Amino acid sequence: MDTVKRSNFRWTLAVFAMLMTFMSYMDRVNLSVATPAIIEELHFTKIEIGMMQTVFFVCYALFQMPSGTATEFFGHRKILPFALTWWSFFTSITAACQQLWSWLVIRGLFGIGEAPVFPALNAAFSNWFPKHERAKAVGFMLMGTYSGPIVGMPLAVFIMVNWGWKWVFVSFGLMGLVIALGYWVLIRTHPHESSFVNAAELQYITDGREFVTDDKKIMPPWRDFFGSSQFWAIGLQLGMANYISYVFMSWLPLYLMEARHFSLTEMGFAAALPSIGIVLGNWVCAFVSDYLLKRGVSKNKIRTPFATVGLLLCCAGLYLAATETDRWMTVMWLSIALAFLGFNMNSAWTSCTDIAGRFSGTVSGWMNLCGNLIGATAPPLTAWIVTVYGWDSAILATGIAGIIGAVIWQFVKPDKPLQHRYLVETQGSGTGAGTAESA
Repeated sequence: MDTVKRSNFRWTLAVFAMLMTFMSYMDRVNLSVATPAIIEELHFTKIEIGMMQTVFFVCYALFQMPSGTATEFFGHRKILPFALTWWSFFTSITAACQQLWSWLVIRGLFGIGEAPVFPALNAAFSNWFPKHERAKAVGFMLMGTYSGPIVGMPLAVFIMVNWGWKWVFVSFGLMGLVIALGYWVLIRTHPHESSFVNAAELQYITDGREFVTDDKKIMPPWRDFFGSSQFWAIGLQLGMANYISYVFMSWLPLYLMEARHFSLTEMGFAAALPSIGIVLGNWVCAFVSDYLLKRGVSKNKIRTPFATVGLLLCCAGLYLAATETDRWMTVMWLSIALAFLGFNMNSAWTSCTDIAGRFSGTVSGWMNLCGNLIGATAPPLTAWIVTVYGWDSAILATGIAGIIGAVIWQFVKPDKPLQHRYLVETQGSGTGAGTAESA
């Protein structure tokens, strides 16, 4: 009897995840690239530019958990296209902003629109991918995140040099609308709802999941979650990693031009190299993690060690960058630092689905909430350190966050699902998985 070949449509979702996070980070770095031109034309100070970055991060952070819970109720197919349309609109109309207050309002609304992207995608992965492919799915998501600056910075520089900084915002916003339409047309909330997923692929996905998915609407067990040390640790570790990431995202172009004396065109190339590093680190972690997991190595022996070592080596790279005198060697050390940060990022997002089960959207939202509230302090704090002590001190201070994050990771146990009343009920009925941690 002929065996039906398994379809692989789940990877279409992974590609859309890459495109969505690609646009989300393209739309974030456009302000960083346009900062020199905006300062020259509108006479904003570095502190005011830092405020614009921070209001985005704060609004983005505050809507993380609501958007994660909304995804669990309404499904990622409804939430993600709406979110992408929202943030693309506010990206485009940024070009009309003149006064500081209008920049702060639009950047805040832009942040609200981008909030659902990571919690909703992580929730989608928990439905669409078996456990031994989840790190690669997250790899696609993070590849979009960090290839956004690789393409976005040179592209924004090209648009800005030829047509002015306002067209950077308009053109990036229009690209997002096309991706939102494609997601709505092709992707469904569950794999069994898609006509592109055959029975063999559906069985493969179902067999590899650690929990049963259904459409039952259940409010997250907040009290159980907030009583868990692991719940707090998964959030705080991302805060430390995001602090490092947001220093790069907010200030790398200006740092390269002011401290290392790159021209505008040189900066467009040099600023993309650290992002190439983090993409490579993310993929190395993804493939090795899934390989080890498929061979029976426990998640505790994969996720936590990869993240811990990654953060510590990231700190070493930042130290070498701050003490280097050659400008291109500085870029090399910054790129190596971000490559090791990629180990942490992949481990963090895969650990979320490991411990959260059906509440992946909510727990991912919590992790990103903590990550962005702490990360939001990076732009203004770095601006203050630069103003008072200089750029090298700011880079050295950034490395401290990595050391703290490495310590926090010791409290994350990816083999132990978060204990909550729904898990106890499903374990009692035989549908749960794993050994729950004590709350």
